Amino acid sequence: MDHKENLTKKTWSEFRSTGLLLFVNMLLHIFGWVIVVEDSDTYECPLSYPARTLYRGFPEKAVDSSYARLGKYLELNSKELFDEADYTQEELNG
Repeated sequence: MDHKENLTKKTWSEFRSTGLLLFVNMLLHIFGWVIVVEDSDTYECPLSYPARTLYRGFPEKAVDSSYARLGKYLELNSKELFDEADYTQEELNG
């Protein structure tokens, strides 16, 4: 099977708008890393790269905004995400 069939290309801007970029970067900050996206309106990645950082965390307002966007993303996409996971009844029942 061609793995490209399982991919839907998105922009960095769309990824950022879900709150996922900040969420992922919060985890990476623990290890002193970050994903930098300088140009969020392109499919191309030359202006996005991993970097080492001295930062450890984000301002509370940015985190609150990210959580709200993540919540909205989950509200709008939870059924599709669940269906894509293709769980068996046994997995669902624990």
